[in-house]
Amino acid sequence: MYFPVSALLIEYLILTIVETQDSYGYEISQTIKLVADIKESTLYPILKKLEKAGFLTTYSQEFQGRKRKYYSITESGKEQIEYLNGEWAVYRDTIDGIVEGRIRR
Repeated sequence: MYFPVSALLIEYLILTIVETQDSYGYEISQTIKLVADIKESTLYPILKKLEKAGFLTTYSQEFQGRKRKYYSITESGKEQIEYLNGEWAVYRDTIDGIVEGRIRR
């Protein structure tokens, strides 16, 4: 992708990914890599931050003989998504308005 992706946008993407289905780090990173060149060393501190903020919880589950750490959305995380959905809509609509020539100052 040509356009840079902010840390806040990555947080938003993580929350929406996990809201749909509990996910583990590698799975989350592969989805985010569709729009951002993110490394695991960048992803895990953001996951930790979201967990510390109370937006995500974790649990371990065995998969093919190894334990995986899964992330799950909390009620607080769902509220954060609702807030970020509104912010994203305003941002996206403003960008579209500028690109389409509807917005000018």
